[in-house]
Amino acid sequence: MEDLLLLLKYLLLGIFQGITEPIPISSSGHLILLQEIIGVNFEGLTFEVIVNFASLIAVLLIYRESISKLFLGATNYLINKRREDVADFRFVLYLVIGTIPAGLVGVLFGDLIAQHLTSVRVIGITLLVTGGALWLIRNLRGRKSDSELTLRDALIVGLAQAIALIPGISRSGATIVAAMGLGMKQETALKFSFLLYIPVSIGGIALAVTELMMMPNVTDLLIPYFIAFLGSLVASYFSLKWFIGIMARGNLVYFSLYCFVTGGLVIMFL
Repeated sequence: MEDLLLLLKYLLLGIFQGITEPIPISSSGHLILLQEIIGVNFEGLTFEVIVNFASLIAVLLIYRESISKLFLGATNYLINKRREDVADFRFVLYLVIGTIPAGLVGVLFGDLIAQHLTSVRVIGITLLVTGGALWLIRNLRGRKSDSELTLRDALIVGLAQAIALIPGISRSGATIVAAMGLGMKQETALKFSFLLYIPVSIGGIALAVTELMMMPNVTDLLIPYFIAFLGSLVASYFSLKWFIGIMARGNLVYFSLYCFVTGGLVIMFL
């Protein structure tokens, strides 16, 4: 019975992470809160990276056509110098550039963040910050399309993603807020945000593999981790599909209000 209860807890954590990863309410912050509530604690980042990998697969499935187009266009430009493919090449280049800030912050300050910025009270405060940022851009309707992005745009959105390494600061929320603040269309902001998630997630997976192999009880965790992985994969796919529709209708204000309410409750009661 205890083993079944533990598996159900892992499944719940995976589903919960999958639902919250694509939407701008901070999956890392909510994962820490749920661990606190149900009494499951993880050492290191291995579990979070595994469920994030499931979310990565969901992103790849949903954006597979865009990824294929960008890859072929960038390759054609590099090999054949076709001018009609220069926009795809620049978009890929800006994704690479936008990844650098989060990579540097993760390497330089990852341990510091893990030690000092993962308390429940900090998450309550950062959820309020996320809510405030979403509130500021709730009515913005940009005009900048994929082909009009600049190096400055990539760096600013990349810096926003780096700030989101702090639990409670939503990664999708921070990058979408920055992108829309720079005048991007909603679909361009959403696309750049989630494609920017791909290299960061892959980097996290590479770092977690070593940690996973060194864990003394890794064989005991294979089934619980796999169940959490499946839960996160399915939940992430449908959550991202739903969020794309929300973005098209411009209803980000509801996520802002949610962050305000949740952050306030966390500060008062946890």
